[in-house]
Amino acid sequence: MASPAVVEISRWQFAITAVFHMSFPALTVGLSVFLAVMYTAHLKTGNPLYLQIFRFWKKIFAVGFGLGVVAGTVMTFEFGLNWGSYAHAVGPILGVTIGMEVITAFFLEAGFIGIMLYGDGRVRPRTMALACWMLVVGTLLSTTWILSANSWMQDPVGFTEVNGQFRASNWWHVLFNPAFSYRYPHILLAVLISAGWFIGGIAAWYLVKRRALPFARRTLSIALGVLAVLMPVQLYVGDATAAFMGAHQPAKLEAFEGNWKTDNNGYNLLVVPDTDKGENKVHVEIPHLGAVIGKDLSGKAEVPGLLQTPKDDRPNMWSAFYGFRAMYFTALAMFGMAFAGLVLRLRGRLYTARRFLRLMVWMAPAGVVAISGGWITAETGRQPWVVYGLIRTSEAVSHLSLGAALASLIGFVTVYALLLGLWIRSIVRTVRTGPEHLVTDADTTVHPPEVSHA
Repeated sequence: MASPAVVEISRWQFAITAVFHMSFPALTVGLSVFLAVMYTAHLKTGNPLYLQIFRFWKKIFAVGFGLGVVAGTVMTFEFGLNWGSYAHAVGPILGVTIGMEVITAFFLEAGFIGIMLYGDGRVRPRTMALACWMLVVGTLLSTTWILSANSWMQDPVGFTEVNGQFRASNWWHVLFNPAFSYRYPHILLAVLISAGWFIGGIAAWYLVKRRALPFARRTLSIALGVLAVLMPVQLYVGDATAAFMGAHQPAKLEAFEGNWKTDNNGYNLLVVPDTDKGENKVHVEIPHLGAVIGKDLSGKAEVPGLLQTPKDDRPNMWSAFYGFRAMYFTALAMFGMAFAGLVLRLRGRLYTARRFLRLMVWMAPAGVVAISGGWITAETGRQPWVVYGLIRTSEAVSHLSLGAALASLIGFVTVYALLLGLWIRSIVRTVRTGPEHLVTDADTTVHPPEVSHA
């Protein structure tokens, strides 16, 4: 078994690479749908505004898509290098699932990404539209396979154990495990919403700066329209997902609620846990709200505490509690903003309410923050298990030296910090440059007076 220090360093390395990778599909899955809709709208209506929107967002999508593919490939190598014992045990199941992602999603994306990025003006418009929608299919297939694999780790079913390996006895149960039926719609909605806030935030920036106004108005209108529909649905689906995971992994629920003893009916807003003593040094709560959220309208039911779980099976309360709060409170803020946007739209003030527009700019990364918080809750709340109830994380790490594990961690942090900086710089540069001029037909180009590169 690897030393505790190697286990901890390997956990940090995987957590950093996973969060870095997640930030790209959190935007590009939804952006692929947005691009396909915009190009199809241009094809159907002939309105050049949709083509202008498509060409602008295509640039941002391309960089994020490329970095997401690279970051995802690195994670696959990590399974074999840092998590060899885990890879050996689950290879007959997760190796097949991830392999199916490559065969279906990756090859489909690789086949059409070039047409989507470079075919505009070079291939027939219908071919362009087909390439855009095939890319959508590819990103959705990728999301499906990855969520199926990760959900099996949360709720493993449909397998038999042979000589220390888990092998599928029922592939239908493996791929469509109970956790998948809750987590897949939750994550799919999350990535669509995340892209919606990103698109809406940048559109709001142009309205604040009084630049590219037709582009900004149409983009903001579409983004907020989608968000106004999806946000209430996501809150309902998210609540059902939390209830399911709480029933299947009680320790995760106990950790993200932030109670040690089962003697509190309030909702904790802030806690400072003392893990060794099994108590909170500080906690701030809203009385009775925890019971009400748990469906007890009398407000008297007590929320389960983490001391109910044996010490060796407890997850870290710090990461589960604050990861969940980051997701939950960001989701509430997004719901409030979407509702405010709907009201402003009905009152005809959506494009001139400058305080709202400035808030929209700050909300641009809100979806990524919420997804990262949810991912941290799901993964750290499952601890100390890497495959729930079957393999402990401490048993899954490769037999590495401390120096090798530390060197790879430092290398990943350095390279990923550089890539993250370059990605953000690329987005900022693209946004500051602004969308291309509005093309009305093949021979004339309209230069909107509000377009400025100052």
